[in-house]
Amino acid sequence: MNFLKCCAALAAAAMLSACALLQPERPAERARAFDLVGRVAVNHEGRAFSGGVRWEHTAERDEVWLLTPVGQALAHIVGDAKGATYTGADRSQHTARDIASLTRRALGWELPIEHLSWWVQGAIAPDAVIQHVERDGQGRIIKLAQDGWRIAYTHYPPAEHGGRPRRLDIANGAQEIRFIIDSWHRDGGTP
Repeated sequence: MNFLKCCAALAAAAMLSACALLQPERPAERARAFDLVGRVAVNHEGRAFSGGVRWEHTAERDEVWLLTPVGQALAHIVGDAKGATYTGADRSQHTARDIASLTRRALGWELPIEHLSWWVQGAIAPDAVIQHVERDGQGRIIKLAQDGWRIAYTHYPPAEHGGRPRRLDIANGAQEIRFIIDSWHRDGGTP
């Protein structure tokens, strides 16, 4: 009788695991749409970059312009579900599966755009490993460690001016990114 119970339990376990495999994969959640203008400074392994940034983020794609301090385009980066393309000021092009790997290859440093689209809005990226979260008395994130990145929110404007973070200091190993948001031109609401 024990043999039959054991076989029945194994059969039930096999059926449950098969059903779990048939579950449709949940689509990745995307941050709300926005269009921002700001500045970025990157230090990575002794190399540095600083300049302006313009970023349009929608549910379908990200479009980023890296600019000189006087506003000339240095790079135009576009990423969507099909992949990512980098076009330099000299019209050189690079492609990759996503913006993070594209910037790592084309620029020598990674722009973690998928998570950054949440972080710039003062939110935690879903479906990413959270190592640490620290909030202020108003419930806003002031320190976050997620997927190996450390984010310090160093400036929030008063709530009447939008309340979103204006400066993020982001680090991952030897890479440091200072991201300053000067203005939001369009926004999909507070996350």
